[in-house]
Amino acid sequence: MDNKLITPGPDGLVLSDNWSDLRKFRPMPAIDFKRLDGYRKERLRSAMREADVALCILVSPITIRYTVDYNTFPLFQSHIPVTYLFLPLDGPITLHQAFTLASSADSVRPGRPISFFEGGNELPETAKLFADDVVSFLSEIGTTNRKVAVEYVNPSITQALMDRGLEVVDAVSIVEGARVIKSDDEIACIRWACAVAEHGIAHMEASMGPGVTELQLWGLLNYTNLANQGGWHEGRMLASGPRINPWLQEATQRVIEPGDLVGFDTDMVGPFGYFCDVSRTFYYGKEAPSARQKQLYQFAYDELQTNMKLIRAGLSMKDLQASAWPVPEEFRQQAYPALIHGVGMCDEYPQVKPSFRGPVAYDATLEAGMVICVESYIGAVGERDGVKLEEQLLVTSDGYELLSNYPFEERLLG
Repeated sequence: MDNKLITPGPDGLVLSDNWSDLRKFRPMPAIDFKRLDGYRKERLRSAMREADVALCILVSPITIRYTVDYNTFPLFQSHIPVTYLFLPLDGPITLHQAFTLASSADSVRPGRPISFFEGGNELPETAKLFADDVVSFLSEIGTTNRKVAVEYVNPSITQALMDRGLEVVDAVSIVEGARVIKSDDEIACIRWACAVAEHGIAHMEASMGPGVTELQLWGLLNYTNLANQGGWHEGRMLASGPRINPWLQEATQRVIEPGDLVGFDTDMVGPFGYFCDVSRTFYYGKEAPSARQKQLYQFAYDELQTNMKLIRAGLSMKDLQASAWPVPEEFRQQAYPALIHGVGMCDEYPQVKPSFRGPVAYDATLEAGMVICVESYIGAVGERDGVKLEEQLLVTSDGYELLSNYPFEERLLG
């Protein structure tokens, strides 16, 4: 091993870091966290009232954070649920099996195993005890309503609840509907998440150079997010050269080369748990990009701009799909799965697919206060290059407001 390649002593990258904390360069927006917390609880309870549900049993780390701002081991919780939340229509919000006490729940109690990791082959029996807890809680809060909504749990719990005479419905549609309209404080959180992401993107772009790998570029975005109290990325979606086509290939140790297109999608759970979902494609090299690279970029840019012009409150999902930019036949097989999708603390309802991918799943309209992403991927089967672009927007009464502001690649638009 060549010891000259090893940095002696403390890591110079961290000790010389005078750039990653965005607060050094711009003020964080004013956010009233107490008001934010109250708004989110009221949105959920309003949706529960409309669904005539007495209790929501929540296990998703995203939903639990939305409800009580609990954010401990969220990735672990996403595949091995341990913590769960009782959200009653009226009564104390109760967190069970919390690893920490940091939340806005009214009380914290012990709980039951709800995953195989915790309960093993005893889950069917512990599910009965869980159902007993639910029935006791309903009595404790003084409700006679026996309708409960359950989010992402194993079937033994659902069966045990039904065996106790409870009506069980899916909580996902309730919480997704509640989260769809953002408050001013939520918008401020999303603006900050986008600013943090774009801070990292600028350093990614500036760091493209000889010997740099895809993962090293991606690491700069991830590092920037963490340095600003952000969370995680849903994937490591950065690809270059021949790996950019087809899309959805995660970053590797491939070294970027002159003439490469370098595309990425942030998919970033940022500060305060809010999502920034922005895509750009860069060109790396001193020579001019090829005519085909510029053509692909122009197609993706046109799709993005055309579909963004459609966005306004009152537009139905079906009309949006029908009026969307017509993707040329040669790009349809590898086109992005969604024209638009909602976003908040993660990708959210609604989603509209291209018409050639099937009908719209929602009989709904865009509403002021929604935050959505508009997507494009253009790449032909068997070709080397492809282009991924995406913008994040706030839907307004008369159109939209951009929340993402990173510039497009001028060399590919020229």
